[in-house]
Amino acid sequence: MTAHRVLNGSDEVIEFGELVARDCPAPAPRWNGFPRYNFIGGHNDPAAVPVEALAEAAARVIRAEGAALATYNAGAGPLGNLRLRRAVALKLARQRGIEGTADDVLITSGSLQGLDLVNAMLLEPGDTVLMEQLTYSGAIDRVRARGVRVEGVPVDEDGLSVADLEARLERMAGSGVRPKYIYTIPTIQNPTGTVMSVARRRALLAASERFGVPIFEDECYADLLWEGEWPAALRGMPGGAQVVHIGSFSKSVAPALRLGYVSAEPAVLGRLVALKSDGGTAALEQMILADFLGSRFDAHVAELKERLRHKLGGLVEALDESFGTAARLWVPKGGIFLWLTLPEEVDTAALATAAAAEGIAFNVGSAWATDETVARHSLRLCFALPPAADLREGVRRLAAVCQRETGIPRTSGNERFDGDARR
Repeated sequence: MTAHRVLNGSDEVIEFGELVARDCPAPAPRWNGFPRYNFIGGHNDPAAVPVEALAEAAARVIRAEGAALATYNAGAGPLGNLRLRRAVALKLARQRGIEGTADDVLITSGSLQGLDLVNAMLLEPGDTVLMEQLTYSGAIDRVRARGVRVEGVPVDEDGLSVADLEARLERMAGSGVRPKYIYTIPTIQNPTGTVMSVARRRALLAASERFGVPIFEDECYADLLWEGEWPAALRGMPGGAQVVHIGSFSKSVAPALRLGYVSAEPAVLGRLVALKSDGGTAALEQMILADFLGSRFDAHVAELKERLRHKLGGLVEALDESFGTAARLWVPKGGIFLWLTLPEEVDTAALATAAAAEGIAFNVGSAWATDETVARHSLRLCFALPPAADLREGVRRLAAVCQRETGIPRTSGNERFDGDARR
């Protein structure tokens, strides 16, 4: 990696490779656009972005509040736009059972910034955290990058297994280890799409209190639940004071909006604000979202969920047609992705390489697991971005690549999974 400068009329080459910090990652590859059949990431349906409503909101707030952009945080202070924080606090009370005021909410640049702030507040090298065995890859990577040990707890159709968690906490307490937090995605878990039962939520809160380990609750997909009851957030239940709750509008409005929030006790928010050194989350986006939340948000989310539900149905049909019983599906109750497991002959990391050569991209299962061996044969498909026709064609082509590379699905239909292939 070199750069040139002119010195006394001659070129001098600076070798930046010799100057880069030891822990700096390798250069990112040049981006050449999305693949033809793109099932990766947390993208949403382009047709579902409320463009006109956002444009109208932008026009209103710029005219009414635009002069405030002359100051950092638009003069609203480090917690974020007051109107937006009020709207978030109302939304949390109405939908998630979390009672509070605008002063109990910190606006962040997406839920990822909330995750980074909590990690910066709590974690040091050598610490331990507990996570669901299958969980958000970004959470795993960020914790490990801090030199922190991750222990995974199994997940089933009711979410995190509290019985396994308690056994692990007992063992760790006996060794003098106190985890810094329990990270969980209880509502539309990522990647499995499960929803933690109310009984499990109560048991988890009790375990947290008993062992003195706080809960870090990530609910960035909770708005998109369309099946079953909408359980209260852990922070909204009795005993929820020990919970730090993060959420996002990336999935319910638009990923590129980059707006999230943290709900926590005042002492916690104060420390997070002290760590938030970005000069303030983008103020114009906050103004626009605050206006949108008060006028169109609920109707928009209802429409978005119907679109996503329809796309999921098409994806499940396509998987049934192309993979048959070779694919064990965790059909979600909401959200934008589906987790599936293939027979042990299929290493999805190798399959991803072969599929990429044909314009097909998906999330490899091992990246979404605290122990990659438990997800070596699994993968995650995001169904929100591709048009319906591309969902079906992409799955058909993926099955063809898989059959060519691994012999799965077998043409005889005699697959490794017996009975119902869905969780």
